[in-house]
Amino acid sequence: MFVLIVGGGKTGAHLAGLLLAGGHTAVIVDPRPEITEPLKLRFPREMVVTGDGADPNVLAQAGIKKADVVAAVTSDDEDNLVVSTISRFEFGVRRVIARVNDPDNAWLFTRDMGVDVALNQADLMAKLIAEEMSIGDMVTLLKLRRGQYSLVEVKVAPGSTAAGKAVRDLDLPCDCVLAAILRKGDLILPRADTVLQPVDEILAIVRPEQQADLDRLVARP
Repeated sequence: MFVLIVGGGKTGAHLAGLLLAGGHTAVIVDPRPEITEPLKLRFPREMVVTGDGADPNVLAQAGIKKADVVAAVTSDDEDNLVVSTISRFEFGVRRVIARVNDPDNAWLFTRDMGVDVALNQADLMAKLIAEEMSIGDMVTLLKLRRGQYSLVEVKVAPGSTAAGKAVRDLDLPCDCVLAAILRKGDLILPRADTVLQPVDEILAIVRPEQQADLDRLVARP
């Protein structure tokens, strides 16, 4: 996968490093020589382009026509929106990710502006804190289908409704599926007759609005 990163600050540089470590290719675009020159010492020189990412000619030079993803991660929301719009509507990039620096600007980062995924750090932090406060010992491991589902991990508490019951007898939320059970270091694929034991760790796929129902089923009474 080839990712074009606009913004060579700490976020852009860290993202480039992760992509390289994962076997992908990337190019970083930034207008500031004081940023790009050190990056040329850290990464292969051909990975770094000094220029304005809001300029279509600079984006073309950086290889946007073959980019699978554009990540606009500058510290300026206006620049990120301009880059997103150009990437989608002028170059037809299939996937555009944009960083939101000011939460008050989040409403602008929509598909109409060319943005597929808006990374609003303040909003993400607030949601994580809210989840931790409301769902007890349940941990959200992964968001699926743009947040429509979550992969969660939760431990079966002694004396809970689920402890000692077979999977077929559990009153699971309608959109919840047990994916795996971790028991004393072993991974068990749950079947209808699998009996849950206290301290089992459950991996489940569930809608976020039904996580509290699942937690009540397996948590302490």
